[in-house]
Amino acid sequence: MKVLLLGKNGQVGWELQRALSVVGEVVALDHDDGGDFTQPEALLAKVQAVAPQVIVNAAAHTAVDKAESEPELARQLNAQGPALLAIEAKRTGALLVHYSTDYVFDGSGQHARTEDAPIAPLSVYGRTKAEGEDAIRASGCQHLILRTSWVYGARGGNFAKTMLRLAAERPQLKVIADQIGAPTGADLLADLTVPMLRAARVNPALIGTYHAVAAGETNWHEYARFVIEFARARGAHIQVAPDQILAIPTSDYPTPAQRPLNSRLDTTRLRQAFGLHLPHWQRGVERMLTEHLPETRA
Repeated sequence: MKVLLLGKNGQVGWELQRALSVVGEVVALDHDDGGDFTQPEALLAKVQAVAPQVIVNAAAHTAVDKAESEPELARQLNAQGPALLAIEAKRTGALLVHYSTDYVFDGSGQHARTEDAPIAPLSVYGRTKAEGEDAIRASGCQHLILRTSWVYGARGGNFAKTMLRLAAERPQLKVIADQIGAPTGADLLADLTVPMLRAARVNPALIGTYHAVAAGETNWHEYARFVIEFARARGAHIQVAPDQILAIPTSDYPTPAQRPLNSRLDTTRLRQAFGLHLPHWQRGVERMLTEHLPETRA
């Protein structure tokens, strides 16, 4: 089986290069080697030349605040590009795997949203991701759309690494406490993708939209406390005192794009349909920190 992976150098794409290697031949592209969604004719030609049985799209405009000032670019990457892939997947019978976000919802309420809950995005990023989802469904192609939230990767920067850097430099930190979600590792998303796409190719009844996040929930303030205390216990240089990691509301930290306060996603459909276990968010964060902490020791 031949798999075409778009967005190979992003957080999820990097992990997918590893995970998909057991599925078959993987042709992995980024924007500079044929996977540029701003060049649709060249992109289509590349997809047709590869002739994959599975297309995995991990490419996206994920700079949430920047998207507010460049909506057309966000639309190209998050909606028009996926639409092109979906039309080609429909034409050839390929399975399209695509990643979306909790930002398609408005973040109201206190309950975890199911896949069928009404969408109401608050930002350009959320709107363009919703448009991408709609285009894929409208194409009629075989697809898996995985909505996720609070994604982090061991490679490159992430919230936990930023908190450790700031905790080593400052005596006090202020962290938002009224946004709720589940930190979800890019490695977990990649590892879920493989059994899901295998099962969906055998049983087309499994195609559709699924929520894919780690188990449990937290807020950014508690997430930061967990990261910092985990690092402190392992001898990392930490200047901030435990009682100086202060909780603040979102209103104290205005950003160009409005964030959903409730990022809870119900994963019942995924777990029941594919028989998969979703580990607690702390387990993935601990593993990522264990790999990173030797670099942060004094």
